Amino acid sequence: MSEFKIHHHVSELINLLGNKSSDAGAEVYTDILLKNTTPYITTQVSAHQAKRKIAESTKTPIEFLAKYDELKSKNNRELDPFVFLLSKLCEEDETKEYLARNAKDRADKSGVALTSHSHVIAQLPAPGTKITMQDFTELKDTLFKESKSIAATTASDILRKALQEKPTKRNVNIPPQPDWLFKRPSLTLDFIVGVDEPSDQNIVPLGSMSVSAQEHAVLDDMLNCMQGIEGQYILARALTERYAPKEFMLDQSLDPSLQDLVRRILPLCCNYSTVVRFIEEKSAFEYGLVNQALSAAMRTLIKDYMVLVAQLEHQYRLGNLSLQKLWFYIQPTLKTLDILASVANSVNKGECIGGSVLSLLHDKTSGLVGDSKGQDLCLYLTQAASVPYFEILEKWIYKGIISDPYSEFLVEENETINKEKLQEEYNDAYWEGHYTICRERIPVFLEQVANKILNTGKYLNVVRLCGRDVQCPCAEEIVYTVKERKYYEQIEKAYEYSSKLLLELLVEEKELMARIRSIKHYFLLDKGDFIVQFMDMTEDEMRQDMENITPTRLETLLELALRTSTANTDQFKDDLRVDLLPFDLITQLFKILSIETKKEKEYKVDPTDLHLSGLESFSFDYMVKWPVSLVLNRKALIRYQMLFRHLFYCKHVERQLCSVWIGNKAAKMYSLHSSKWYLAAFALRQRMLNFVQNFEYYMMFEVVEQNWLMFQSNMENVSNIDDVLTYHSDFLNTCMNDCMLTDPDLLRIVHKLMVVCVTFSNFIQRLSLSAAMETENVPTRESSLQATSKEHREQAIKEKLKTKVVAEHVDLMLGSENFERTIANFDNNFSGKLIELLKKIMDLSSESGQFKLLNILYRLDFNGFYKEKLEAMSAEKAMMESSMHSTDSGSTGSWPTSSFTSLRPESAQYVPSIHKQKPSSSHSSS
Repeated sequence: MSEFKIHHHVSELINLLGNKSSDAGAEVYTDILLKNTTPYITTQVSAHQAKRKIAESTKTPIEFLAKYDELKSKNNRELDPFVFLLSKLCEEDETKEYLARNAKDRADKSGVALTSHSHVIAQLPAPGTKITMQDFTELKDTLFKESKSIAATTASDILRKALQEKPTKRNVNIPPQPDWLFKRPSLTLDFIVGVDEPSDQNIVPLGSMSVSAQEHAVLDDMLNCMQGIEGQYILARALTERYAPKEFMLDQSLDPSLQDLVRRILPLCCNYSTVVRFIEEKSAFEYGLVNQALSAAMRTLIKDYMVLVAQLEHQYRLGNLSLQKLWFYIQPTLKTLDILASVANSVNKGECIGGSVLSLLHDKTSGLVGDSKGQDLCLYLTQAASVPYFEILEKWIYKGIISDPYSEFLVEENETINKEKLQEEYNDAYWEGHYTICRERIPVFLEQVANKILNTGKYLNVVRLCGRDVQCPCAEEIVYTVKERKYYEQIEKAYEYSSKLLLELLVEEKELMARIRSIKHYFLLDKGDFIVQFMDMTEDEMRQDMENITPTRLETLLELALRTSTANTDQFKDDLRVDLLPFDLITQLFKILSIETKKEKEYKVDPTDLHLSGLESFSFDYMVKWPVSLVLNRKALIRYQMLFRHLFYCKHVERQLCSVWIGNKAAKMYSLHSSKWYLAAFALRQRMLNFVQNFEYYMMFEVVEQNWLMFQSNMENVSNIDDVLTYHSDFLNTCMNDCMLTDPDLLRIVHKLMVVCVTFSNFIQRLSLSAAMETENVPTRESSLQATSKEHREQAIKEKLKTKVVAEHVDLMLGSENFERTIANFDNNFSGKLIELLKKIMDLSSESGQFKLLNILYRLDFNGFYKEKLEAMSAEKAMMESSMHSTDSGSTGSWPTSSFTSLRPESAQYVPSIHKQKPSSSHSSS
């Protein structure tokens, strides 16, 4: 069961129990269940004590035990764990009280009675009794509530029954059976037609004969009934149900001593009828190969039984057989047919097919430990029935091929999920969904190795799809034994061979690590010169709207950047592609986080409603072929894309701020009167640049590089492809988590910080552009080589005049209140968002216990600047709260936002500074 389904069921259970106000939400219980869930191994529990506890605590123990036996006879494998759970609930008095109270509240809310039907009927007055109007009204209300309860129960029971009786869709192609099989109903070894009275009225009653004649007549009928043929005095009744045991009518005038012997022998005929019916029914195509093999084994035993009957009939013809001798001769056969009939009834009641038949036979074989002959018989049946199942198993674990025409094998193939979708859909699960385990088809003796069986065949199947022949050197025939260790070892050998074969194919022949390293170069900005050249070349293109960008031009520029940088040495560089996505990073993240949730519809935004620039929509894509696409599937590439877009945008912000820094260098030639305002802008730009560069450093070196080194170390000791998938997924998940891509709140704050930085850069660049235009408007005359000294002096005077004019123009702009107010707004926005980010990081680290994000705080707060700010804000908030409590009416003011010039009060305490006592190793590099 997937995580989403478990979460849904937990939420529904909480809602049904009316426990919505619980502190622990559905996520907490879901995590607990996921941690304590084993995928295929059923926990073996003893239901005997549990059954006894429930019977003692219920008001109707006989009905409960009868229902338990009925479900147990149907081979319900989840019954014992469920009964064990109910017995634990019986011990919890608080839980029982809560459930009873909840049921009463829900019943009162819906107007339904909780009393039993028998109790309500007992309250009805006797016929002819006179009742008052008040009694009549109370009785009417009681019956009305009860009728609603019955109606509701009936409706739910009908729905539950319909769901239970819904036929399971099995992927089987059943061949048509011949018509003569249905046109000849008498072609059977069982009793043809049962009647309730003798058909021949001229038959002489047994009571009118001598005892020896009675024995002779009954003995002849008994031999016929042992072959499925009615006698004259022993008649077979018609079946009341499809799998009901055969019942017989006996002439009651028969001598009591003979009648007792006959009744002892008749169960043999009944079991014979059951077994023969089972053989003839389960030999049909739709019951699968396992049932057919079991029927064939039973047919072999029935042939031996018929030989015994023929020998007994020969003795009867010779006059050497009596009922006492017959009873003596059939003693071993009674036990054999009883076991066969028991197996047949169990399979019929449980409607078992495939692996469930083998589970049932295994349980019966293990249960006959003290009966050596009975155990040998069940062992013979199980070995015979398991032959076709083990043939499918051998073909799967030795060749990677499923040959399961009747859908009996534990591994099920979903043909709708194919490998071509690995590069098309984000949430495609080819590796997990193309081949899956069907829980009901796992034999009990293979439950512990079910996962290895699945993976063994999957590995070999991938190798086969690559066009390579598979020849397993350890291929041996698997034979059923009561001791499971023997075929455990065979499966383990096949698993080791298949995992080694696929790993060699991917790592050595397909160069998996080189592929992943190539993706890291481009998506995680590992090649610095390449990304710088590419951003320089595409700067003009990125500023345009997405609709106005020509993808072929971007492809050309990408090719040029690849060929003219160190990325030219990468053998897989031609697989890199340009991709213009119709949504920005925030929308993409929310779309992925909301998959299969109620919020999914909220993020299905129409691409025509978004007006994105090239920078917001740009991303890389990568062409991956089979079988490397198992690891680098679309799900993994999407995560690489998200990391790239995050890093790429931060790189763009850094470039913008660096451009502002270059433009600010020209201000040194001016003599400005309002330099303090220009200095405020310089300081803000430097703080922004410090934040962006440290944030990039944290992501590139403290997150990506550290996790990459760990991933490389794990890949050196990997033993199978599942470990590769796990390590690669852990690498990407950790990078996304530590880069704040999995927390919407943190990502929103970072995004707003970057927007503030870009807006500030655009403002300063527009200011610089205005100054440049003013410079062009000042008239100057270019000097030449023939200019005189007088002309040179005049030129110098004009240059000074030009500088003065530009300085006055810039001074005018900077000295205005608008500029002062704008810079102050930028400062407040940036500072407020940065403080909010640092505070959110501290809170998140304290709650989750993951202190990786604290490295950002250590790098940015290397001199305690933000620490003082946070302490001051904490003190102001505490003072404001205390003032609100001291007044009766309460204050209507908001939390004041102080500037960075405010002093730190001595009484302020900065709680997150506890983490500063043990700074990380990255602190020294700042």
